[in-house]
Amino acid sequence: MLSGVPRRPDKRILAAEAWRGLFDFIIATADHRNQVLAQLGLTPNDSRALGSLERASGRTMSALAKEWRCDASTATWIVDRLEKRGLVERRAAPTDRRVTLVVLSPGGLKTKAQLTRGIYKAPPELLALETGELAALRDAVAPLATRPESVPAAPPQARERRRRAAD
Repeated sequence: MLSGVPRRPDKRILAAEAWRGLFDFIIATADHRNQVLAQLGLTPNDSRALGSLERASGRTMSALAKEWRCDASTATWIVDRLEKRGLVERRAAPTDRRVTLVVLSPGGLKTKAQLTRGIYKAPPELLALETGELAALRDAVAPLATRPESVPAAPPQARERRRRAAD
């Protein structure tokens, strides 16, 4: 502090402290996510794969491999596992029968809904915060939530806040 005026905190230090808090919280609440996955018989990769898929529109294996940042054989292995469990189906693309699309099966759609409900259930640590603190936290993290197009989008209010923050 110079002559009674507080120094402005360094942005990098604040960012590191914020990231450490977020990261530590995510690690501390991993048991909850792991329990949800175990109840559904899913691995983290299965969970990510289900999040990438929809019932109505299919995805090609190459698009999935690109999104999952893996090679085609790994994407095929993941899809094979999900198909054996009845969570996904392979279909010919309506515009080109040589192209195979992967879609959620009815069972996959149900499992994805259960997964989403379980994963997004607020942990007790968040529920212990005051309403104002929760609103501030929600607003602070909203601009950070960048998701691939295949993952369910944020509510319109959050998208609008991110758009305004980017302007």
